[in-house]
Amino acid sequence: MKILNGSELAGFVKERQANLVAEMDKKPKLVIVRDSYNPVIVKYVELKKRYGEDIGVVVEDCLADGEDDLREKILVANKDATVSGIIVQLPLKDGVDTDKILGLITPEKDVDGLSGEGKFDSATATAINWLLAGYDISLADKKIALVGRGRLVGKPLYKIWNNSGYDVTIFHRGDNLEDLRNFDVVVTATGAPHLIKNEMIRPGTVVVDAGTASEDGVLVGDIEEAVREREDLAAITPKIGGVGPLTVGVLFENVIAAN
Repeated sequence: MKILNGSELAGFVKERQANLVAEMDKKPKLVIVRDSYNPVIVKYVELKKRYGEDIGVVVEDCLADGEDDLREKILVANKDATVSGIIVQLPLKDGVDTDKILGLITPEKDVDGLSGEGKFDSATATAINWLLAGYDISLADKKIALVGRGRLVGKPLYKIWNNSGYDVTIFHRGDNLEDLRNFDVVVTATGAPHLIKNEMIRPGTVVVDAGTASEDGVLVGDIEEAVREREDLAAITPKIGGVGPLTVGVLFENVIAAN
């Protein structure tokens, strides 16, 4: 069984990016806008700040006080010629119109690819593509299940793979997930801990867990641990270091390209 180690692939990406940035006269700058201290959000912001430091990209973390402040911080960053890319660290607080906030980012600086108006695809969706390609997993002639219809993974990945002619079906977490046993590749990204049970996955399946949630202060994914303990799967992401590290690599790839 293959372990889909995104950290390993991200290391090669990171080294190449550091060399690219070292040759640039104008150093890229990423602005991260958020509105909460959610532990999952804080963890990913810190990861991005450290990654930026390592490759020479300036990362500015902007904590907003309410929706009006979110809007103002994005508009200021849009006008700042030193800013290469802007991301909104999701999720935002309840009551905030996420679509409207994301829509404020000028398309050229939408390096997370979430507004749907820019030139970049979703960083997380692209990272999953990179991860599977990096481990020589072909999706041709495979039945693919996407669990979750979110803007970060489900919707953009469906678009990418459907446009490539792959056989893709989207499941909402309220659907009958027992049907996942009929699929060769299962990608899940709902943020519902332990949603995917062992009996839902047949032998020989490729499993990518891109779900992230906080459970008693610990980051957990969508699949229960019994799935990870199996040896009859074709491939699976590890509990830590699967899609996440490569997502950060894709994000900074876009920041460099937007500079």
